[in-house]
Amino acid sequence: MNPFDLVVVGGGAAGFMTAVTAAENGVKRIIILEGSSKLMEKVRISGGGRCNVTNASWIPSELAENYPRGGIKLLESFNRFAAGDVFDWFEKRGLNLKIEADNRVFPVSDSSLDVISCLKKNAINKGVEISTKFFVKEILKTSDNLFTIFNSEKISIIAKNIILSTGGHPSGYKLAKNFGHSIIRPVPSLFTFSTKETKLNECSGVSIKNIDIEIQLNNKSFKNRGDVLITHWGFSGPAVLKLSSIAARELFDQKYKFSLIIRWSNLEYKELKEKIDNLKFNNGKLNLINLRPLPLLTKRLWVFLLNKMEINKDKKWSDLLANEREKMINSLLKDKYIISSKGPFGEEFVTSGGVSINEVNFKSMESLICPGLFFSGEVLDVDGITGGFNFQHCWTSGWLAGQSVSKLCGKVTN
Repeated sequence: MNPFDLVVVGGGAAGFMTAVTAAENGVKRIIILEGSSKLMEKVRISGGGRCNVTNASWIPSELAENYPRGGIKLLESFNRFAAGDVFDWFEKRGLNLKIEADNRVFPVSDSSLDVISCLKKNAINKGVEISTKFFVKEILKTSDNLFTIFNSEKISIIAKNIILSTGGHPSGYKLAKNFGHSIIRPVPSLFTFSTKETKLNECSGVSIKNIDIEIQLNNKSFKNRGDVLITHWGFSGPAVLKLSSIAARELFDQKYKFSLIIRWSNLEYKELKEKIDNLKFNNGKLNLINLRPLPLLTKRLWVFLLNKMEINKDKKWSDLLANEREKMINSLLKDKYIISSKGPFGEEFVTSGGVSINEVNFKSMESLICPGLFFSGEVLDVDGITGGFNFQHCWTSGWLAGQSVSKLCGKVTN
Protein backbone atom coordinates (compact mmCIF):
# COMPACT_ATOMS: atom_id res chain seq x y z
CA MET A 1 0.00 0.00 0.00
CA ASN A 2 1.38 3.38 -1.06
CA PRO A 3 1.60 5.48 2.13
CA PHE A 4 0.14 8.95 2.47
CA ASP A 5 2.65 11.72 3.13
CA LEU A 6 0.27 13.10 5.74
CA VAL A 7 -2.84 11.78 7.46
CA VAL A 8 -4.84 14.37 9.38
CA VAL A 9 -7.02 12.87 12.10
CA GLY A 10 -9.89 15.29 12.64
CA GLY A 11 -11.78 17.39 10.11
CA GLY A 12 -12.05 20.58 12.14
CA ALA A 13 -10.48 24.03 11.89
CA ALA A 14 -6.96 22.99 12.89
CA GLY A 15 -7.02 19.87 10.75
CA PHE A 16 -8.02 21.72 7.60
CA MET A 17 -5.46 24.48 8.19
CA THR A 18 -2.75 21.82 8.54
CA ALA A 19 -3.82 20.01 5.38
CA VAL A 20 -4.13 23.15 3.24
CA THR A 21 -0.77 24.52 4.42
CA ALA A 22 1.03 21.24 3.76
CA ALA A 23 -0.59 20.90 0.33
CA GLU A 24 0.25 24.47 -0.65
CA ASN A 25 3.88 23.72 0.20
CA GLY A 26 4.05 20.74 -2.11
CA VAL A 27 3.06 17.75 0.03
CA LYS A 28 1.31 15.48 -2.47
CA ARG A 29 -0.62 12.74 -0.71
CA ILE A 30 -2.76 14.10 2.11
CA ILE A 31 -6.00 12.77 3.55
CA ILE A 32 -8.27 14.16 6.26
CA LEU A 33 -10.08 11.54 8.35
CA GLU A 34 -13.22 12.75 10.15
CA GLY A 35 -15.05 10.39 12.50
CA SER A 36 -18.46 12.04 12.12
CA SER A 37 -20.49 12.81 9.02
CA LYS A 38 -19.88 16.58 9.31
CA LEU A 39 -16.78 18.65 8.69
CA MET A 40 -15.81 21.70 10.76
CA GLU A 41 -18.99 21.54 12.84
CA LYS A 42 -17.57 23.79 15.56
CA VAL A 43 -16.75 26.38 12.94
CA ARG A 44 -20.33 26.25 11.70
CA ILE A 45 -21.99 26.85 15.06
CA SER A 46 -19.41 29.24 16.53
CA GLY A 47 -20.28 32.86 17.12
CA GLY A 48 -23.98 32.19 16.65
CA GLY A 49 -23.29 31.00 13.11
CA ARG A 50 -20.99 33.94 12.30
CA CYS A 51 -17.61 32.39 13.30
CA ASN A 52 -15.29 34.65 15.26
CA VAL A 53 -12.24 33.85 13.10
CA THR A 54 -9.63 35.59 15.24
CA ASN A 55 -8.97 38.73 17.27
CA ALA A 56 -7.27 41.90 15.99
CA SER A 57 -4.56 41.63 18.62
CA TRP A 58 -1.54 42.05 16.37
CA ILE A 59 1.37 41.92 18.85
CA PRO A 60 2.34 38.29 19.66
CA SER A 61 3.19 38.97 23.31
CA GLU A 62 -0.20 40.67 23.87
CA LEU A 63 -1.98 37.92 21.94
CA ALA A 64 -0.45 35.26 24.19
CA GLU A 65 -1.85 36.97 27.30
CA ASN A 66 -5.35 35.82 26.33
CA TYR A 67 -4.62 32.15 27.03
CA PRO A 68 -5.01 30.92 30.64
CA ARG A 69 -3.28 27.71 29.55
CA GLY A 70 -0.43 27.91 27.04
CA GLY A 71 1.84 30.49 28.58
CA ILE A 72 5.18 31.38 27.10
CA LYS A 73 5.07 28.33 24.82
CA LEU A 74 2.59 30.13 22.59
CA LEU A 75 5.04 32.97 21.99
CA GLU A 76 7.17 30.55 19.99
CA SER A 77 4.18 29.89 17.75
CA PHE A 78 2.75 33.42 17.52
CA ASN A 79 6.13 34.89 16.62
CA ARG A 80 5.91 32.85 13.42
CA PHE A 81 2.18 33.03 12.61
CA ALA A 82 -0.04 35.39 14.59
CA ALA A 83 -3.43 37.11 14.21
CA GLY A 84 -2.34 39.46 11.42
CA ASP A 85 -0.98 36.52 9.44
CA VAL A 86 -4.28 34.68 9.84
CA PHE A 87 -6.20 37.74 8.64
CA ASP A 88 -4.02 37.95 5.51
CA TRP A 89 -4.11 34.18 4.95
CA PHE A 90 -7.90 34.06 4.69
CA GLU A 91 -8.23 37.25 2.66
CA LYS A 92 -5.68 36.01 0.09
CA ARG A 93 -7.78 32.87 -0.30
CA GLY A 94 -11.01 34.68 -0.99
CA LEU A 95 -12.58 35.20 2.45
CA ASN A 96 -13.23 38.86 3.18
CA LEU A 97 -12.95 39.71 6.87
CA LYS A 98 -13.95 42.65 9.06
CA ILE A 99 -12.84 43.92 12.45
CA GLU A 100 -15.65 44.85 14.83
CA ALA A 101 -15.53 47.44 17.63
CA ASP A 102 -14.40 44.89 20.24
CA ASN A 103 -11.53 43.70 17.97
CA ARG A 104 -13.28 40.47 17.06
CA VAL A 105 -12.77 39.41 13.46
CA PHE A 106 -15.68 37.99 11.46
CA PRO A 107 -16.39 37.24 7.81
CA VAL A 108 -17.87 40.28 6.06
CA SER A 109 -20.81 38.02 5.18
CA ASP A 110 -21.41 37.19 8.88
CA SER A 111 -21.65 33.54 7.84
CA SER A 112 -19.51 30.74 9.27
CA LEU A 113 -20.37 28.72 6.15
CA ASP A 114 -18.07 31.00 4.16
CA VAL A 115 -15.16 30.11 6.47
CA ILE A 116 -15.90 26.42 5.96
CA SER A 117 -16.23 26.89 2.20
CA CYS A 118 -12.89 28.73 2.02
CA LEU A 119 -10.99 25.99 3.84
CA LYS A 120 -12.74 23.13 2.07
CA LYS A 121 -12.36 24.65 -1.41
CA ASN A 122 -8.66 25.34 -0.92
CA ALA A 123 -8.09 21.82 0.38
CA ILE A 124 -9.89 20.17 -2.54
CA ASN A 125 -8.20 22.43 -5.10
CA LYS A 126 -4.83 21.31 -3.77
CA GLY A 127 -5.73 17.62 -4.05
CA VAL A 128 -6.40 16.89 -0.36
CA GLU A 129 -8.59 13.80 0.05
CA ILE A 130 -11.39 13.94 2.61
CA SER A 131 -13.02 10.94 4.26
CA THR A 132 -15.94 11.32 6.68
CA LYS A 133 -17.35 8.62 8.99
CA PHE A 134 -13.80 7.27 9.36
CA PHE A 135 -13.42 7.02 13.12
CA VAL A 136 -9.78 6.32 13.97
CA LYS A 137 -9.66 3.57 16.57
CA GLU A 138 -5.93 2.81 16.74
CA ILE A 139 -2.62 4.00 15.34
CA LEU A 140 0.49 1.85 15.34
CA LYS A 141 4.03 2.85 14.37
CA THR A 142 5.88 0.25 12.37
CA SER A 143 9.58 -0.62 12.49
CA ASP A 144 10.18 1.37 9.29
CA ASN A 145 8.80 4.53 10.93
CA LEU A 146 5.45 4.46 9.14
CA PHE A 147 2.08 4.79 10.85
CA THR A 148 -0.78 2.34 10.34
CA ILE A 149 -4.18 3.88 11.09
CA PHE A 150 -7.16 1.60 11.81
CA ASN A 151 -10.81 2.60 11.97
CA SER A 152 -13.59 0.78 13.84
CA GLU A 153 -14.08 -1.62 10.89
CA LYS A 154 -10.35 -2.51 10.90
CA ILE A 155 -9.80 -0.69 7.60
CA SER A 156 -6.22 0.57 7.57
CA ILE A 157 -4.33 3.49 6.05
CA ILE A 158 -0.54 3.94 5.99
CA ALA A 159 1.10 7.32 6.64
CA LYS A 160 4.60 8.78 6.76
CA ASN A 161 3.41 11.58 9.06
CA ILE A 162 0.31 11.95 11.15
CA ILE A 163 -1.34 14.87 12.89
CA LEU A 164 -3.88 14.64 15.67
CA SER A 165 -6.39 17.48 15.32
CA THR A 166 -9.21 15.82 17.20
CA GLY A 167 -10.25 18.78 19.35
CA GLY A 168 -11.51 17.94 22.83
CA HIS A 169 -12.68 14.45 21.85
CA PRO A 170 -11.52 11.70 24.25
CA SER A 171 -10.49 9.49 21.33
CA GLY A 172 -7.71 11.92 20.44
CA TYR A 173 -6.36 11.87 23.98
CA LYS A 174 -6.37 8.08 23.93
CA LEU A 175 -4.42 7.98 20.65
CA ALA A 176 -1.85 10.44 22.03
CA LYS A 177 -1.53 8.53 25.28
CA ASN A 178 -0.81 5.33 23.35
CA PHE A 179 2.28 7.06 21.95
CA GLY A 180 3.47 7.90 25.46
CA HIS A 181 2.06 11.41 25.84
CA SER A 182 0.77 12.74 29.15
CA ILE A 183 -2.81 13.98 29.18
CA ILE A 184 -3.74 16.90 31.43
CA ARG A 185 -7.24 16.15 32.73
CA PRO A 186 -9.73 17.84 30.37
CA VAL A 187 -12.38 20.03 32.03
CA PRO A 188 -14.93 22.46 30.54
CA SER A 189 -13.96 26.07 29.93
CA LEU A 190 -15.93 29.11 28.70
CA PHE A 191 -19.30 28.49 30.34
CA THR A 192 -22.03 30.51 32.04
CA PHE A 193 -23.08 30.48 35.70
CA SER A 194 -26.37 29.24 37.13
CA THR A 195 -27.88 30.55 40.35
CA LYS A 196 -31.04 29.74 42.28
CA GLU A 197 -31.47 33.40 43.20
CA THR A 198 -35.20 33.99 43.20
CA LYS A 199 -36.66 36.51 40.76
CA LEU A 200 -33.34 37.14 38.97
CA ASN A 201 -35.04 35.80 35.85
CA GLU A 202 -37.15 38.99 35.90
CA CYS A 203 -33.96 40.71 34.70
CA SER A 204 -33.31 38.24 31.89
CA GLY A 205 -31.78 40.03 28.91
CA VAL A 206 -30.36 42.92 30.92
CA SER A 207 -26.78 43.70 29.88
CA ILE A 208 -24.40 45.75 32.04
CA LYS A 209 -21.24 47.27 30.60
CA ASN A 210 -17.79 47.21 32.15
CA ILE A 211 -18.30 46.04 35.72
CA ASP A 212 -16.09 44.09 38.13
CA ILE A 213 -16.94 40.51 39.02
CA GLU A 214 -15.13 38.11 41.33
CA ILE A 215 -15.22 34.40 42.07
CA GLN A 216 -14.65 33.51 45.72
CA LEU A 217 -13.67 29.91 46.13
CA ASN A 218 -12.37 28.67 49.47
CA ASN A 219 -9.13 30.57 49.92
CA LYS A 220 -8.85 31.60 46.27
CA SER A 221 -10.19 34.61 44.41
CA PHE A 222 -10.45 35.23 40.65
CA LYS A 223 -11.36 38.65 39.26
CA ASN A 224 -12.32 40.10 35.91
CA ARG A 225 -13.82 43.25 34.48
CA GLY A 226 -16.14 43.46 31.48
CA ASP A 227 -19.69 43.14 30.21
CA VAL A 228 -22.19 40.91 32.01
CA LEU A 229 -25.47 39.55 30.66
CA ILE A 230 -28.22 38.42 33.02
CA THR A 231 -30.04 35.32 31.77
CA HIS A 232 -33.08 33.45 33.04
CA TRP A 233 -30.73 30.95 34.71
CA GLY A 234 -27.99 33.28 35.98
CA PHE A 235 -25.07 35.13 34.41
CA SER A 236 -23.37 35.15 31.03
CA GLY A 237 -21.51 37.65 28.85
CA PRO A 238 -17.81 38.17 28.00
CA ALA A 239 -16.73 38.92 31.59
CA VAL A 240 -18.34 35.73 32.91
CA LEU A 241 -16.99 33.54 30.11
CA LYS A 242 -13.47 34.87 30.61
CA LEU A 243 -13.70 34.32 34.37
CA SER A 244 -14.90 30.75 33.81
CA SER A 245 -11.85 30.14 31.64
CA ILE A 246 -9.40 31.61 34.14
CA ALA A 247 -10.80 29.51 37.00
CA ALA A 248 -11.82 26.44 34.94
CA ARG A 249 -9.82 23.84 36.87
CA GLU A 250 -10.64 25.16 40.33
CA LEU A 251 -14.36 25.40 39.50
CA PHE A 252 -14.37 21.82 38.23
CA ASP A 253 -12.78 20.62 41.48
CA GLN A 254 -15.48 22.42 43.48
CA LYS A 255 -18.28 21.00 41.29
CA TYR A 256 -19.18 24.54 40.17
CA LYS A 257 -20.40 25.64 43.59
CA PHE A 258 -19.00 29.03 44.56
CA SER A 259 -19.78 32.67 45.37
CA LEU A 260 -19.94 35.32 42.67
CA ILE A 261 -19.42 38.91 43.80
CA ILE A 262 -20.65 41.69 41.52
CA ARG A 263 -19.59 45.30 41.94
CA TRP A 264 -22.35 47.31 40.26
CA SER A 265 -20.61 50.65 40.86
CA ASN A 266 -17.19 51.92 39.83
CA LEU A 267 -17.33 54.42 42.69
CA GLU A 268 -15.52 53.91 45.98
CA TYR A 269 -17.49 53.68 49.24
CA LYS A 270 -17.10 57.37 50.16
CA GLU A 271 -18.09 58.58 46.67
CA LEU A 272 -21.13 56.32 46.51
CA LYS A 273 -22.24 57.40 50.00
CA GLU A 274 -22.03 61.05 48.98
CA LYS A 275 -24.04 60.36 45.83
CA ILE A 276 -26.81 58.59 47.74
CA ASP A 277 -26.87 61.34 50.38
CA ASN A 278 -27.24 63.92 47.63
CA LEU A 279 -30.21 62.00 46.20
CA LYS A 280 -31.76 61.84 49.65
CA PHE A 281 -31.44 65.58 50.32
CA ASN A 282 -31.86 67.03 46.82
CA ASN A 283 -34.38 64.63 45.28
CA GLY A 284 -36.15 63.47 48.40
CA LYS A 285 -39.67 63.71 46.99
CA LEU A 286 -38.99 61.12 44.31
CA ASN A 287 -39.57 57.41 44.91
CA LEU A 288 -36.58 55.06 44.87
CA ILE A 289 -38.02 53.25 41.85
CA ASN A 290 -38.11 56.46 39.82
CA LEU A 291 -34.54 57.64 40.45
CA ARG A 292 -31.65 55.20 40.13
CA PRO A 293 -28.31 56.03 41.80
CA LEU A 294 -26.27 54.58 38.92
CA PRO A 295 -26.92 55.18 35.19
CA LEU A 296 -25.97 51.61 34.23
CA LEU A 297 -28.76 50.11 36.32
CA THR A 298 -31.86 49.45 34.24
CA LYS A 299 -35.24 49.87 35.92
CA ARG A 300 -35.79 46.09 36.05
CA LEU A 301 -32.39 45.50 37.61
CA TRP A 302 -32.82 48.35 40.11
CA VAL A 303 -36.20 46.99 41.24
CA PHE A 304 -34.69 43.51 41.60
CA LEU A 305 -31.82 44.86 43.69
CA LEU A 306 -34.15 46.86 45.92
CA ASN A 307 -36.25 43.76 46.54
CA LYS A 308 -33.10 41.78 47.28
CA MET A 309 -32.03 44.49 49.77
CA GLU A 310 -35.54 44.31 51.28
CA ILE A 311 -36.02 48.04 50.70
CA ASN A 312 -39.47 49.23 49.59
CA LYS A 313 -39.17 50.42 46.01
CA ASP A 314 -42.00 52.95 46.54
CA LYS A 315 -40.27 54.63 49.47
CA LYS A 316 -39.23 58.24 48.93
CA TRP A 317 -35.54 59.05 48.89
CA SER A 318 -36.02 61.41 51.81
CA ASP A 319 -37.38 58.54 53.91
CA LEU A 320 -34.36 56.30 53.32
CA LEU A 321 -33.04 55.20 56.73
CA ALA A 322 -29.33 55.15 57.62
CA ASN A 323 -29.22 51.36 57.87
CA GLU A 324 -30.99 51.09 54.49
CA ARG A 325 -28.43 53.45 52.97
CA GLU A 326 -25.59 51.24 54.27
CA LYS A 327 -27.32 48.15 52.93
CA MET A 328 -27.71 49.85 49.53
CA ILE A 329 -24.05 50.90 49.39
CA ASN A 330 -22.79 47.46 50.40
CA SER A 331 -25.04 45.76 47.87
CA LEU A 332 -23.96 48.01 45.00
CA LEU A 333 -20.29 47.50 45.89
CA LYS A 334 -20.34 43.83 46.85
CA ASP A 335 -23.47 42.01 45.69
CA LYS A 336 -23.19 38.29 46.43
CA TYR A 337 -24.75 35.36 44.51
CA ILE A 338 -24.45 31.65 45.23
CA ILE A 339 -23.63 29.81 42.00
CA SER A 340 -24.89 26.25 41.98
CA SER A 341 -23.73 24.93 38.59
CA LYS A 342 -22.62 25.71 35.05
CA GLY A 343 -25.18 26.98 32.56
CA PRO A 344 -28.00 24.50 31.92
CA PHE A 345 -27.46 23.70 28.25
CA GLY A 346 -23.96 22.26 28.19
CA GLU A 347 -23.03 25.27 26.09
CA GLU A 348 -19.36 25.20 27.05
CA PHE A 349 -17.43 25.43 23.81
CA VAL A 350 -13.83 24.86 24.84
CA THR A 351 -11.93 22.25 26.81
CA SER A 352 -9.17 23.08 29.25
CA GLY A 353 -6.74 20.18 29.23
CA GLY A 354 -5.27 17.77 26.72
CA VAL A 355 -1.81 16.72 25.55
CA SER A 356 0.87 18.23 27.77
CA ILE A 357 2.47 21.23 26.07
CA ASN A 358 5.84 20.26 27.56
CA GLU A 359 5.91 17.24 25.25
CA VAL A 360 5.44 19.19 22.00
CA ASN A 361 7.80 21.45 20.05
CA PHE A 362 5.79 24.66 19.62
CA LYS A 363 7.95 25.81 16.70
CA SER A 364 6.98 22.78 14.64
CA MET A 365 4.05 21.21 16.59
CA GLU A 366 5.89 17.87 16.39
CA SER A 367 5.86 15.44 19.27
CA LEU A 368 9.03 15.38 21.38
CA ILE A 369 8.30 11.72 22.10
CA CYS A 370 7.34 10.27 18.72
CA PRO A 371 8.94 11.69 15.52
CA GLY A 372 6.46 12.11 12.69
CA LEU A 373 3.55 12.70 15.07
CA PHE A 374 2.17 16.25 15.17
CA PHE A 375 -0.58 18.07 17.04
CA SER A 376 -2.77 21.06 16.25
CA GLY A 377 -5.72 22.77 17.90
CA GLU A 378 -7.67 21.94 21.01
CA VAL A 379 -6.23 18.44 21.48
CA LEU A 380 -3.37 20.30 23.22
CA ASP A 381 -3.57 21.71 26.73
CA VAL A 382 -4.07 25.22 25.37
CA ASP A 383 -7.24 27.27 25.69
CA GLY A 384 -8.03 30.92 25.25
CA ILE A 385 -10.68 33.29 26.49
CA THR A 386 -13.66 34.25 24.36
CA GLY A 387 -13.03 36.61 21.45
CA GLY A 388 -11.55 34.51 18.65
CA PHE A 389 -8.48 33.33 20.53
CA ASN A 390 -9.25 29.61 20.43
CA PHE A 391 -9.62 29.61 16.66
CA GLN A 392 -6.42 31.65 16.45
CA HIS A 393 -4.57 28.83 18.19
CA CYS A 394 -6.12 26.35 15.74
CA TRP A 395 -4.91 28.36 12.73
CA THR A 396 -1.45 28.97 14.18
CA SER A 397 -0.76 25.40 15.29
CA GLY A 398 -2.24 24.01 12.06
CA TRP A 399 -0.12 26.30 9.89
CA LEU A 400 3.06 25.45 11.80
CA ALA A 401 2.36 21.71 11.60
CA GLY A 402 1.66 21.93 7.86
CA GLN A 403 4.90 23.83 7.28
CA SER A 404 6.86 21.31 9.33
CA VAL A 405 5.47 18.30 7.48
CA SER A 406 6.31 19.91 4.14
CA LYS A 407 9.90 20.38 5.26
CA LEU A 408 10.12 16.76 6.39
CA CYS A 409 8.84 15.69 3.00
CA GLY A 410 11.42 17.91 1.30
CA LYS A 411 8.72 19.66 -0.68
CA VAL A 412 8.96 23.27 0.43
CA THR A 413 8.45 25.50 -2.60
CA ASN A 414 9.01 28.95 -1.07
